Amino acid sequence: MDIEGSLDSLERGSVVLLGIPFDEHSSFISGAALAPPRIREALYSDETNLSTESGDDLSRQPRLRDLGDLRLERGAAALAQIEHTVAALLERGARVLSLGGDHALTLPVVRAYARRYELLNILHLDAHPDLYDEFEGDRYSHACPFARIMEEGLASRLLQVGIRTMNPHQQAQARRLGVEVVDMRQWGPGIRLRFEGPLYISLDLDVLDPAFAPGVSHHEPGGLSTRELIRLIQGLETALVGADIVEFNPERDVVGVTAMVAAKMVKELAANMLHSG
Repeated sequence: MDIEGSLDSLERGSVVLLGIPFDEHSSFISGAALAPPRIREALYSDETNLSTESGDDLSRQPRLRDLGDLRLERGAAALAQIEHTVAALLERGARVLSLGGDHALTLPVVRAYARRYELLNILHLDAHPDLYDEFEGDRYSHACPFARIMEEGLASRLLQVGIRTMNPHQQAQARRLGVEVVDMRQWGPGIRLRFEGPLYISLDLDVLDPAFAPGVSHHEPGGLSTRELIRLIQGLETALVGADIVEFNPERDVVGVTAMVAAKMVKELAANMLHSG
């Protein structure tokens, strides 16, 4: 992707789709790096269209720009490259919807966002809290990004929803770092999520029950339904300045079901970002 050339024609207020094919810090199995093109394939498929549930036809929205996938280096250089690219897009007044990739990419993306937005709120949707101090010897594992985010002071508030795997270590981490958690035992239709200030959403697709999204690396039964997740996104009443969709593993998908779920979430998140103040 020629990011420099794309910046020249980028309109302020645009929402940018940015593929980040990165899974170097995955545990158990890899495959999430294959996700961005598969999400696009579903998004632009003749099987559906680019209209949201509110009737907003994104194919007619000139401020929605798809810049393709980053060509990433390896190791620490890749994380720096992600941060630099997102920072350059934010500098041009864009909002970035990242298509991952594993959850490790959220740290460099949020580093860029924290420089642009003061008092950044993060809504983290996931089966797992990703708060390990280190995992399998890796402090930048996809199981650790929110520990690093909070230690670096990148968010004024972190709210995690959908959690159903929090062990004692991560419970202690949540208390130490001031993380708010709404686990699946607490989740219900009467819960309203309210934020003050700019909001960033990090959506790990395994927040959904595997019945709705089988194409993830870590299946965890008992999650949200697709309708619950859509209703949550549609019900937000604060400015959504950025988001990522991560941990889709096409190698575990079933007849493209999870790819289409991811594409659905792209449309609803993009529409929210385009219309946020």
